[in-house]
Formats: sequence, C-alpha cells, structure tokens
Amino acid sequence: MMEEDLKIKIQLINPHIVCSMCAGYFIDATTITECLHTFCKSCIVKHLQSSKNCPQCGVKVHETQPLLHLRPDRTLQDIVYKLVPHLFESEEKRKEEFYNSRGFETQKKGQVLAGVIEKKSGPKLSCILSIPNAHQFKFDEKICLCLERYSMHPQHFFSHSFTLPKLEKKFLRCSARVCVADLKQHLYERLHFPSHFNLLLMCGAEELQDDMSLKQVYLMNWSPRGTPMFIFYTVSSAVS
Repeated sequence: MMEEDLKIKIQLINPHIVCSMCAGYFIDATTITECLHTFCKSCIVKHLQSSKNCPQCGVKVHETQPLLHLRPDRTLQDIVYKLVPHLFESEEKRKEEFYNSRGFETQKKGQVLAGVIEKKSGPKLSCILSIPNAHQFKFDEKICLCLERYSMHPQHFFSHSFTLPKLEKKFLRCSARVCVADLKQHLYERLHFPSHFNLLLMCGAEELQDDMSLKQVYLMNWSPRGTPMFIFYTVSSAVS
C-alpha cells in the first residue's frame, strides 16, 4: 500500500517564512548573528541605518558596525522559494522591471551593464529547484571546518590514561545542516574511541549540544571569524 503525500497548508508555515518587518515572504533572507532573528535583507539593512537594535527582540546588534553582524541564510531562502509558488519568478520579474524603468538593460551573464562588465554569476536558483533531488545535502550551503584535538597531553580517568588521537584528515567541507552528533559519529569511526569514553565537541570554549547544526554553531560560536571554523574534540569522563 503506497503512502499518501503529506499536505500542509502554507498558512501554517507562514510564521516561519514571513518577514516580521514587511509582512511579506523572505527575499534575500538575512540573519542577525547576535540573536538569530531573520528578515528580508533590504528590510534589516534599512532598519539598521537608524537603529542598532534587532527590531524583533531589541538586542543590540553592534554599537558602530551592525551590518557586519548580518549573515545571508541561503538555506532558508531556498526553502521559501520552494514552498511559495512562483515567488522566485515574480522577484526576478520585479528586478527586470526595476532595471528597465531606470534605463538599464536586464542583467545577463556576460552582458555589459551601464558600461560595466558584469562578473560571471552562479547558477540561477530555478535550475536547482527544477531538480527532483534538490532536498539532498549536495545542494546545501557548505561550511568549512577543522577538527582538532583539544589537548596533546594524556588524560587520566580513574586507573586509565588516554591520549587523544590525531585525525589524518582534519579539514572537512560539509552541509550546514550536518549536526554535532554526525561529527561525533565521524570521529568515533575514524579514531576508534573506546565506547566507555564520552566524546565532547567544543567551539569558542563552549560545549556543543548533539542537536545543534553547523549553521547554528557558526552563527552562535564562531562568526564573524574567518574560515575554516575550528571545532575541538576531547573526552570528558568515563561513562558507566
């Protein structure tokens, strides 16, 4: 017996994909790193020109350079375009009308726009959405990270002495949806940790919870530092 497709009314999802400032669906979804609230890029940039606080929770973004604490949320934007019919095409048409109304030609790959040679752009989102397997990780935003051992010195647990092994290939590039629990599984398989040891991952001197995604770790513990993001592994104590 075949399972029926689950149908959900889009109005039930609206609170998660609608900008609280303009009450429209996210366009160029942009997240504040200090509180993780998301808005349309144009909405939050315009707001921060006159205020330094998040319009939703009031937390101070930054005293002098709030725009440096904004990050594009491409994964969320892809979800919005996939959920809302014709939103992407409608936005592209609005951009075309905007340029035409000001006497500019529509931007196209390799075309000269207003006397300036446009750089070669990436693939249009529509060519991703047209792929049936677009939900797979290979289409996600990627995060580069480095897995380092927290200490090279032996650690003592009761009558045992244990030295953290070193990864041969410590640099990874993976989906922003990957969870901390997945990284732990990767380390257990590569380094053959004894099962009676409890493996911990840390970033920015804080222990990471298993259900955190790399996107959350990056925004909450690493940003705005550069790439790669360093995550340290250690064993906390022997588990019974």
